[in-house]
Amino acid sequence: MSAARSYLDHNATTPVRPEVAAAMARALALPGNASSVHAEGRAARSAVERAREEVAALVGGSARNVIFTSGGTEAANTVLTPSLRRVGDGDASLLLVGATEHACVLDGHRFATERVEKIPVDDQGLVDLSWLAARLRRAGGERVLVSLQAANNETGAVQPVAEAAALVHHYRGLVHADAVQAAGKIPCDIKALGADVLTLSAHKLGGPKGVGAIVLASDGIEIGDRLVRGGGQERGYRAGTENVAGIVGFGLAAELAGRDRDGFSACSRALVLTIQTRLAANPINAVVFGAQTPRLPNTLAFAIPGIRAETALIRFDLEGVAVSSGSACSSGKVRRSHVLAAMGVPPALADGAIRASFGWNSTKEDADRFLSACEKLVATLYERRATGA
Repeated sequence: MSAARSYLDHNATTPVRPEVAAAMARALALPGNASSVHAEGRAARSAVERAREEVAALVGGSARNVIFTSGGTEAANTVLTPSLRRVGDGDASLLLVGATEHACVLDGHRFATERVEKIPVDDQGLVDLSWLAARLRRAGGERVLVSLQAANNETGAVQPVAEAAALVHHYRGLVHADAVQAAGKIPCDIKALGADVLTLSAHKLGGPKGVGAIVLASDGIEIGDRLVRGGGQERGYRAGTENVAGIVGFGLAAELAGRDRDGFSACSRALVLTIQTRLAANPINAVVFGAQTPRLPNTLAFAIPGIRAETALIRFDLEGVAVSSGSACSSGKVRRSHVLAAMGVPPALADGAIRASFGWNSTKEDADRFLSACEKLVATLYERRATGA
């Protein structure tokens, strides 16, 4: 970042890596349609297929089973349909989703409303596996699809996807894992997770906005009811001319994120720990959400009693620090988090939730600037209390 500002909102979107921007510029110069058979078309197709291999490698999947989309939201909307099934099986009739899922899951599925139930979470934001097991037993012979985030976008809480998948598969159900936040930050292997399908987004790991992917676990999983129809692209699963430049950027970003993951994790974890330690040492009673459970190494969500998020975001911004109050998915307005509500966080505390999230270009100076801004914010709170304002 420049000396003037620190960008700590990487969970909302991560700046494009310079190498990725350069690769995309070269791809934009390719004149061919990737579906054309002439030399120009074949060059575009080669670039797309190379990226497909790079994305597959990030999550331990097969390139053949990577389907490119316009982003993570479209990817989730596409797979969360009753017709996501094992080849030869019938459609699913029940969708179970974690209560803290992203809006693209909670509002973007294609099941009838009465056929959707939320899996409750504990006070750390982890899904209740006992509830899930009991609900699967009650489902009897119904086909069940379960959707869980690999890691939460607001708190960073890492969900027990593999354990949940073992339960679901015992009852012949299927599992979708939203790996948008997890991929490139923590190990996210589709086989280790036990997921039947993963969804990804490029702009969370140093790639461009507007491109995502579906990764099917095998050829034995299919999507009967395709969301975007009209052509044979992406094995018929997603019609429309491929966004070659975006896909190329996604592929390189996936390769770089995979290569740098361990270093990124260690650096981010150290920066978050520095901030969390300083917050704990200050007599402000800051509450860190999900403090007792494994979290993404780059994510810290907290609240300071008595400070509302709207006030804090403005103060941080004026001090040159970009943070958020949670998920950046609507019109930019600050609203109470459904994630924290599901965790049982009192409304007064949830109204003050702040999320700082680090990325590939974050530095110790960014953490120091954040802490300086935070201390000024707290000093203002103390001053207001002292004067009774």
